[in-house]
Amino acid sequence: MRCPFCQTEDTQVKDSRPTEDNASIRRRRACTNCGGRFTTFERVQMKELIVVKRNGQRASFERSKLEKSMAIALRKRPVDSDRVERVVSGIQRRLESLGEKEIPTSVVGEMIMEALSGLDSVAYVRFASVYKNFREAKDFEEFIGGLGDEDDRI
Repeated sequence: MRCPFCQTEDTQVKDSRPTEDNASIRRRRACTNCGGRFTTFERVQMKELIVVKRNGQRASFERSKLEKSMAIALRKRPVDSDRVERVVSGIQRRLESLGEKEIPTSVVGEMIMEALSGLDSVAYVRFASVYKNFREAKDFEEFIGGLGDEDDRI
């Protein structure tokens, strides 16, 4: 593993343990050259997933984009990062277990919305505003009004 600080390829594993959800291995590493310490995560990748965008473009699924989307929606919200990590891992496992090589972004978006609705109602509305392309305040009003009818999440 290459050191992120000095780019030396000689690093040592100091500690390994499974994550809370047992979906990956957390490794604490130290660089033998500069002494820098960093953490890596090792996950099983079942198969290469392709995301099909609305315009028909295809791109490799990137967990980091999923994490970033969740982080943006949850910014400044009181949600534990470990809980977010478990949710992201769960979404990735669900996508892999669909058995499809190509997955529409709409499926990914709906999974994120479902997960956010259980995590934080404000983050859920934030994500929905971008995902559903709200243009005016009345779009928010209609969406939030519909939530009260469903199950009083907000």
